[in-house]
Amino acid sequence: MPFKRFGLSPEILRAVTEQGYEIPTPIQQQAIPYVLEGRDLMGRAQTGTGKTAAFALPMLERLKAHANTSFSPARHPVRALIITPTRELAVQVGDSFRTYGRHVPLRYAVVYGGVPIEPQTKELLAGVEILVATPGRLLDHVGQRTVNLTQVDILVLDEADRMLDMGFLPDIRRIVALLPERRQTLLWSATFSSEIRSLAKSLMKEPVSVDIEPQMTSAVSVEQVVYLVDSARKRELLAELVRKRNLTQVLVFTRTKLQAGRLASQLDRDGVDAVAIHGDRTQPERERALAGFKAGTLRVLVATDVAARGLDIESLPLVVNYELPHTAHDYVHRIGRTGRAGLTGRAISLVAPEEEDYLRAVNRLLKRDLPVKVVRGFEPSGAPERATRDVRGRAGARSSGGRRPPAGGAPRSNPNRAGSSATVAQR
Repeated sequence: MPFKRFGLSPEILRAVTEQGYEIPTPIQQQAIPYVLEGRDLMGRAQTGTGKTAAFALPMLERLKAHANTSFSPARHPVRALIITPTRELAVQVGDSFRTYGRHVPLRYAVVYGGVPIEPQTKELLAGVEILVATPGRLLDHVGQRTVNLTQVDILVLDEADRMLDMGFLPDIRRIVALLPERRQTLLWSATFSSEIRSLAKSLMKEPVSVDIEPQMTSAVSVEQVVYLVDSARKRELLAELVRKRNLTQVLVFTRTKLQAGRLASQLDRDGVDAVAIHGDRTQPERERALAGFKAGTLRVLVATDVAARGLDIESLPLVVNYELPHTAHDYVHRIGRTGRAGLTGRAISLVAPEEEDYLRAVNRLLKRDLPVKVVRGFEPSGAPERATRDVRGRAGARSSGGRRPPAGGAPRSNPNRAGSSATVAQR
């Protein structure tokens, strides 16, 4: 079904065509009609499914009636408010609205912390119809009376699960209290946890649900491998792999910003150019790091799941799970950042013996066992073949309805066949 079947105006269809898009994704097919109808909506979709366009396109269509070229700020009140958890995601969403709305005379602004507030204030006082914001900076503007939210027609909570994880629920409730009671509310989340459903119930009226079950398309297009290694030697192994293969644009995931900063500093001392991005870095620092990473001058970018939300890196060749995430779905989101748009990608997971439960959860979600290897010289404590058998065997038994692995439990490819760590690393 082409985009024109939605009844979008020629101006918006022109912008879509200019982007090279012809057929809407499943989330767009399901969500766009509901948003055009003005319905409240709960949506779940994984990274890379076209979620932003699923709400941006119909919102632009609905707001087009308010478009004007007047210089008066009063003619440009905030009609749509999109709240995001991170600066990077706010910028990405703002760019999408500008791209799809380039032929519609609506005004846009993106406000977030970590940068001077004065330029944002000037932009808001001039009037904008579409405002993308992080919660804290938006409340700063509310406190300074540089933004008025009393005419908001559409509220979007993007990555709502992450906002709850980051402790933004009180801020969200303060913001919602400033909005008109009669409005359209769209809530997007990677999960529909009980907390998310409770939040939706308090904010929405008879919402429809659009649930694109996480598909393993990324898992199919991405070459995945697990390297067993003791926790204390993960950093050493990572540096070895990067140097031996002369890798660039390696996105490394850790669970905490403390670990991200520590790992980046240690890799830098090892002679591997690396920078961490997290909430404690200023926005200019984050932008410089991302620019260097995209240009290939910075070899490794270390990030947490929260900080990486909104990162848009084309043709990313490699993702490394320095630590497996606590939830298997987050693993899919992580590796979904490579192997996109029909390209191939690779994902490496460094797994310590104490992380076996996380690996089993990933295998169950993927409905298969990830290949497990041991790099010579970095064998985990105990016999390497025993360690490999333990992880693969227990994961396989749990993920395949109790079926046991082949006799001996060892993987088909012996992890010790290669004669050196360099040889194994280049597989």
